[in-house]
Amino acid sequence: MSISATNIRNIAIVGHSGEGKTTLTEAILYNGGAIERMGKTDNGTTVSDFDEQEIARKTSISLSLSYLTWKGVKLNLLDVPGFYDFEGEFNSAMRAAGAALVVAGAGGAVTVGAEKAIAQCLRLKKPTVIFINGMDKENADYPGTVRAFREQYKGKIAPIQIPIMEGNKMTGYINVITGKGYKFAASGVEEIAIPASYQSELEEMQNALQEAAAENDEELLEKYFDEGSLTPEETVMGIRKGIHSINVIPVLAGSALLNKGVINLMNELVEYLPQAAERAPLSALDVKTEKPVTVECDENGAFAAQVFKTAVDPFVGKLNYLRVCRGVLRSGMTVLNPNTNTEERINAIYLITGKKQTPVQELGAGDIGAVNKLSDTGTGDTLCDLNAPVKFDPIEFPEPVLSMAVNATVRGTEDKVFGGLYRLAEEDKSFKVVRNNETGETLACGQGEVQLEIIKKKLKSKFGADADFTTPTVAYREAITGKAEAEGKHKKQTGGAGQFGVVEIRFEPGAADGVFEFVDAVVGGTVPKQFIPAVEKGLREAIQKGVLAGYPMVNLKCTLYDGKYHPVDSKEVAFVSAAKLAYDDGIRRAKPVILEPVCSMKITVPEQYVGDIMGDLNKRRGRIIGMDTVDGLQVVTAEAPEGEILTYATSLRSMTQGRGKFSQEFVRYEQAPDSVLQSLKAN
Repeated sequence: MSISATNIRNIAIVGHSGEGKTTLTEAILYNGGAIERMGKTDNGTTVSDFDEQEIARKTSISLSLSYLTWKGVKLNLLDVPGFYDFEGEFNSAMRAAGAALVVAGAGGAVTVGAEKAIAQCLRLKKPTVIFINGMDKENADYPGTVRAFREQYKGKIAPIQIPIMEGNKMTGYINVITGKGYKFAASGVEEIAIPASYQSELEEMQNALQEAAAENDEELLEKYFDEGSLTPEETVMGIRKGIHSINVIPVLAGSALLNKGVINLMNELVEYLPQAAERAPLSALDVKTEKPVTVECDENGAFAAQVFKTAVDPFVGKLNYLRVCRGVLRSGMTVLNPNTNTEERINAIYLITGKKQTPVQELGAGDIGAVNKLSDTGTGDTLCDLNAPVKFDPIEFPEPVLSMAVNATVRGTEDKVFGGLYRLAEEDKSFKVVRNNETGETLACGQGEVQLEIIKKKLKSKFGADADFTTPTVAYREAITGKAEAEGKHKKQTGGAGQFGVVEIRFEPGAADGVFEFVDAVVGGTVPKQFIPAVEKGLREAIQKGVLAGYPMVNLKCTLYDGKYHPVDSKEVAFVSAAKLAYDDGIRRAKPVILEPVCSMKITVPEQYVGDIMGDLNKRRGRIIGMDTVDGLQVVTAEAPEGEILTYATSLRSMTQGRGKFSQEFVRYEQAPDSVLQSLKAN
C-alpha cells in the first residue's frame, strides 16, 4: 500500500554551494536509518553525489532524490546543487517539493545562494526553514548570521533554537518554544538545566516567537493581547500557520558534519512543514474542455503526475522522476501523456535513494518516485488517467546565456557527438543544442562555463564521444553604402565552341526584401532574354560572400542595364561568370562595410551594481536604453553588439557575485566600426 499524503513531507534542500547541503542530507538519512554510515563529500561516498563528475569535483551538479522515515513520516529529500549554473535543477526541485530547507553557513552574512533560494521560495510561496550549518567551526557566528537574515527579511525570521556555545563550539541547544535545554552526547542529546547566561536571551526570543505566532491567527492574537502570553502548543500552532503562509521562516542551527543538531532539525521538519496533502492545488488544463482547472492532492481521484527530472544513461536507459499529484500510480497501468499525445505503459515504479532504486508496486498522491522505459516522456510532461486527461503548467527553465560552437574532435564521430548532446539536453532542460543556420555551426547553449564543461565531460564518459567547444562565430554581414557601375566580361576559347558574355550592372543599397533585389533594365536586346536569369543566378551565388571578409552581402540592389552577346559562343554559364566578375569589381568600388548583429539586453541586478554594469557596457560599445525597478532590483535595458557579449554571462556573474542575471535577443544589424573589420582580417 502507498503511504498517505498526510504522512509525507517533500523537502528541497537548497542554498549556496559548499554550505553542506549534501552532508546534511547524509546526516538526515543516517539518523533515519536509511544508510548504515555517513559518507563524505571529500571521499566521494555520499548518497547524493554519485555521478563521477560530482565525485571528481566534490560538489553537486545534479538534483538527487532520497527518502527516509522519521516518526512515522516519510521525508522525501531533494538535494539541489547550489552553484549558479544549475538553476534549472532548482526549478525542477521546486515543482516537486512542498517546502524548502535553506542551508546557510554561520559566517555572519547571508550568502548569495541563500539569498537567491529564499527569494525564489518567497516568489513561489514555498514554506521555508533555515538551518545554520557549520556551528563546529572556530569562526561560527550564530548571532551575527541570524542578525544578517533578520535585516534582509524583516519580520519573517523566527529563531526557534538557541545554540549553547562553549569555546566557540556548539555543545547543545535550547528549544525556545518548550524552554528546555539539551546537551549533545554520544547517545544523542541529554536534557540539561538552561545555563543562567542564556535566560534573558531565552525570554526575549520566547516573547518574539509568541508575538510572531499570534500575528498569524486572530484567536491567538486576541488571547496574546488579553493575557500577554501563549502556551507552547499555541505558539507551535501559530508558527506553523505562519510558515505555511510564508510569513514566518524559522531558524535552527547545528553541524551536519558532526551530526549535531540534526535530529532536532528532523523533529521540527516533521512538526512544522506542510504535509503533502496540504499542498496548494496545482494549476492545470483540462484537455477535453481546454479550460483551466486545479488539481487537489486527492488519493481517491483520477491519477495525475508530473515529471520533474529525467536521467539518461546509455546502458540503463531513461529514468523519469515524478511527483504523483492525484490518485495512485500502479505498475502495469497504461497512462496518457497529453504533452505528446501518446500512451505510456508503466513497467516498473521505484523509490530512489541516490543511485539506488527500490521497486514498489504503487505510488500514491503526494509521493515522489521514478519510472523507467517511457518512450516519449520528458521533463515537465504530465502523465494522467486516460479518461481524465489534464496537463500541468510547464516547469520554467532559464534560457541559455552562454553558447559554444561544437565540433567532433575525431572526424567521423559527429553522429555520436551530436546524438549524445541531444540525449544530455533531455536530461537538463536548461541546456540546449541548436543549429545556427547563419554560420552553419552547432551550438551547445547553457547557463555558464561550468555547466558546459560538465556537459563536455559527460559526453565523453557516458557516450564515449570527444568534442571541442570553441567561441562561436558571429554572423556578420556585409553591405555597400555607395553606388557603382561595373562591367563583367567572360570570354573563353578552348577550341570549338567558346564562351562569351558581357554584362554591365549598377550596384546600390536598398534591396526591397532587405537582402537582394535584381532589376532587368536591358533595352534593345543587348542581353537576350534567355540569358537574363543566368545573370541573376550569378549574382545570387556571388552575394553569399562579401568582398571584405567573406560574409553574406545584404541590402543589395543590382540593376542589369546593358551587355553584349555572341550568337554562337554565348551560353548561360558565360553570363553567370560575367555577373560574378561585375559583382566583385562593383562592390569593391561601392564603399562596402561590415554589419554586426546588435542584441537587446535586459540585465537584472541589485542597485549597488548598476554603476559597474553601465561602465562595463560602455567598454563593450553598448547603449543604455532605460532603467526600471522590479521587485526591489534594477532592470537595465541596453543594446550591445553580439560580438562584445559572447561571454557576458561569466563577466556579469563576476561583477555581481552571482546576483545578476540577463537575457538577450537579436534586434537588428548595424554598421560596425573599422576596428571590427581589422580584427576579422587579423583572424
